[in-house]
Amino acid sequence: QVHLVESGGGSVQAGGSLRLSCAASGYTGLTYCMSWFRQAPGNEREGVAAIDSDGTTNYADSVKGRFTVSHDNAKNTLYLQMGSLKPEDTAMYFCAADCTTADQALNIIGDANYYWGQGTQVTVSS
Repeated sequence: QVHLVESGGGSVQAGGSLRLSCAASGYTGLTYCMSWFRQAPGNEREGVAAIDSDGTTNYADSVKGRFTVSHDNAKNTLYLQMGSLKPEDTAMYFCAADCTTADQALNIIGDANYYWGQGTQVTVSS
């Protein structure tokens, strides 16, 4: 059974940085595709970043140049390094696993049969 646990969220001032982690269990192997999504109150869920085992990464336009997604195979952990944070980055951030490719991972309908974590809150104050 796949289990995803996010951590690293918190409160930070605009311009600051945070690193989110997503520890995955039951989702192993040489081939992987994992992604980050976020949802703010009253907003639809938004794909943020994705990475696959080919090394391909994909980012939402709103975070390009500020966020970096990475994956540690040895630790089976997904990361999201967030920099130059803005108040509009405030949201619950979710980790997801089992996309097909990073290029196709962010524009999904419903839960897309991904495995999902419970989320970690990021709050950016101005």
